[in-house]
Amino acid sequence: MELPRRRFLHVTASTAGLSFISRLTWAQSYPARPVRLIVGAVPGSAPDVIARLVAQWLSERLGQTFVVENRNGASGNLAAEAVVRAQPDGYTLLLASASNAINATLYDNFNFNFIRDIAPVAGVVRFPMVMTVHSSFPAKTIPEFLASAQATPGKINIGTPGIGSPQHVAGELFKMMTGANIVLIAYRGGPPAISDALSGQIQGVIGTVLLTIEHIRSGGLRPLAVTGTTRSELLPETPTVSEFVPGFDASQWIGIGAPKNTPKGIIDRLDHEINSGLADASIQARITDLGGTVLPGSPAEFGEYIAGETEKWGKVIKFADIKPE
Repeated sequence: MELPRRRFLHVTASTAGLSFISRLTWAQSYPARPVRLIVGAVPGSAPDVIARLVAQWLSERLGQTFVVENRNGASGNLAAEAVVRAQPDGYTLLLASASNAINATLYDNFNFNFIRDIAPVAGVVRFPMVMTVHSSFPAKTIPEFLASAQATPGKINIGTPGIGSPQHVAGELFKMMTGANIVLIAYRGGPPAISDALSGQIQGVIGTVLLTIEHIRSGGLRPLAVTGTTRSELLPETPTVSEFVPGFDASQWIGIGAPKNTPKGIIDRLDHEINSGLADASIQARITDLGGTVLPGSPAEFGEYIAGETEKWGKVIKFADIKPE
């Protein structure tokens, strides 16, 4: 027998209300057990350090342990896929990074789509990189560097970590936006690239501020410009590339993601607590010490940021015809 329309609507509304209350209660009681934060990097790396900083803060604020789990390999793809396949209940999170945005175009055999399958939770930090040259290199500014590249096409060798790394694609973006005929040499990590730059085997290196700053301070490397949109607090006298190449922006970044369909209440609660941490003076100081700047905002804003980064690096990868190792 059919329910009268008024009674049907009443039942439907009651059911929807109960569902909303259930979701709200679930979010308010979250987390009821330990939470895993999956990191696609080795222990001791910058992403790992940030993950442990976030995990400690959330553990203290939410009264449950947030456990950092390192799943290094495939440029962070193993970690991302593990989270994509996890239950969307807030108990498995991803330390998302610029590599995820780069990999979306770099690899064409994914079993998942990062933007579609990972829900943005919160941005955490941006790390600008720095373009440096050996102290004996004649150029002291970006315009002088471009003039040297024009005078000696294909003769300036700049080292970066591996193919598809944020440093490598930053170099390709620089080439794309300036037309500089320089050679990017991808090493297996930042330290060997820096070592060859210091020894004069190559003319310079694009690296993180944290890895290069001691060599800059000792005079072995000369900074030309940082790659973010603002100057680094650790290198306040060094200009940004964008001061000479308008619109240039290449930063490593880190944030938190979750499996798609994770309840909005849980995402909002995590976002609130993470942003509270980013406003804390002690966490800001720690991030500054690591060479970064905080990346606050809502889940929607972080999602827009990821989409913009994915589009930008997709254009660079196609322009430079970059293929994964």
